[in-house]
Amino acid sequence: MWNEKYNRDDFLYGTEPNDFLRVASLILPENARLLSLAEGEGRNACYLAQQGHQVTAVDASDIGLEKTNILAEIKCVKITTELADLSTFDLGVEQWDGIIAIFCHLPPELRTNLAKRIIKALKPGGFYISEVYAKNQLQHNTGGPKDRNLLVDLSEIQQDMPQLNWVHAKQLERDIVEGTGHTGIGWVSQVIGQKPA
Repeated sequence: MWNEKYNRDDFLYGTEPNDFLRVASLILPENARLLSLAEGEGRNACYLAQQGHQVTAVDASDIGLEKTNILAEIKCVKITTELADLSTFDLGVEQWDGIIAIFCHLPPELRTNLAKRIIKALKPGGFYISEVYAKNQLQHNTGGPKDRNLLVDLSEIQQDMPQLNWVHAKQLERDIVEGTGHTGIGWVSQVIGQKPA
């Protein structure tokens, strides 16, 4: 499915980073070791690398990751890419200063399982940064999954990750303009969570 979506001349979600990530990433330590899940075509990973971070981008689409590498070359940054299925990908143990998941929409069981692996993979004091479409997004036709089960309310994120301290946790409606894939008012859940040191 994603190979089909990304097989185009332009970038489906544009080449600029997600607006929430741009602000949220200011909390990260300098030269942080970061893992970006469901990275797609590389816009967020490239931005983080431009800020001086060491970034590994993971996606299930080889076409998406090819475009990540093209964008990294254009932006003169280095990204490590990993072609992987998030249901089986090994995130490691206490090895990331930050894990990023921007519009990473998964079935509930996989989402809950991945949340546990994210907690283990973060270093003590590490950050989890995420923005996803909330269930109210079904009111809009501006992007995101049409399946309610793939949309995530703030309460579900917090329930899946009770170990984190919430630096920022909001569910809100905001204007999102990211390429042709996300354009218009959207309902989102945003979090910055920190693993206790």
